[in-house]
Amino acid sequence: MDEHAEVSRIAAAAEAADGASPLDEAASMALADGRARVVVADGGFALLHDGDLSLAVHPEHRGCGVGSALLARAESAYDDMTAWSHGDHPAAARLAASHGWERVRDLWVMRRAASVELPRLELPPGVAVRSYRDSDAADVVRVNGAAFAHHPEQGAMDADNLARRMAEPWFDPAGLLVAEDATGMLGFHWTKQHDARLGEVYVVGVSPQAQGRGLGKVLTLAGLHHLAARGVDEVLLYVESDNAPAVAVYSRLGFEHAARDTHVQYRRLA
Repeated sequence: MDEHAEVSRIAAAAEAADGASPLDEAASMALADGRARVVVADGGFALLHDGDLSLAVHPEHRGCGVGSALLARAESAYDDMTAWSHGDHPAAARLAASHGWERVRDLWVMRRAASVELPRLELPPGVAVRSYRDSDAADVVRVNGAAFAHHPEQGAMDADNLARRMAEPWFDPAGLLVAEDATGMLGFHWTKQHDARLGEVYVVGVSPQAQGRGLGKVLTLAGLHHLAARGVDEVLLYVESDNAPAVAVYSRLGFEHAARDTHVQYRRLA
C-alpha cells in the first residue's frame, strides 16, 4: 500500500465532509519530505511529526472505533504529543475527552471580503515598504525569531525552514513585504495566495525593538493592498483566540471570526 497516497485520499475525503483539512501546512510538508511517521489502518491514519499528531478517519469508516484505535496506537508509542482538531470537530472533542487529552489552545481563522474598502496606506516617517530580495533571508529569519520567540510553531523557523517554505509553488517574492528604515529591517508581512480567489495574511512579524510604532497594522494593510491588487475575493488569517490586541487590529481592518473557523489543539495529560 502506498501510505502517502492513502493519507492524501483519506484527508481529501475528510475535508470534503468536514469543511477543513485534517492536515495543516506543517503536517503536509512533513509527509511530503518523508519526516512524518505514519500509521494507516481501517480507513484512517495517524501521522506524527515533531511531537504533533494528525489523525483522520474516512467518512465511510466513522463510528466504528477506528479513531480511538489509532489514537491508542499513537499513545502507546509516544508520551508527549499535541494534536489539532481543524474546525473544532465534535468527534475530535469526544475522542480527546475519552482518552484524557486536554484542550489547550484555540486558533481562530478570521476572514475579510476583498470588496470591503481598505484604508489608505500611510507609512511612518523614515519607513519604507518593499518586496523581498534574496539578500533579505537572514534578516527575515532574525526578525521572525525575535518576533515569535515564544510561539510554538512560527518561532522555530530557521534558514532551512524558510527556504523550504519558499520552495512551495505558491511562493511569490513580490508578496513578501519588508519594512525597513536606516537601521535595517523592522518587520515583514508574508502574504500567501492560495488560488485566484483566496489570499492569506500568512505571517506578520515585527522586531521587538520596532514595536510601538504601529508597524503591525501598517504591514498588515500593505499586504492587504497587495492581495487586493491581485484580484482575490477573500483574505483569511490565523490568530490565537486569546491575542486580544491582534484580534482588535484585525477586526478594525474588517476581519471577522465565525465559530466554524476555530482550530483546537489538544495535549495528552500526564
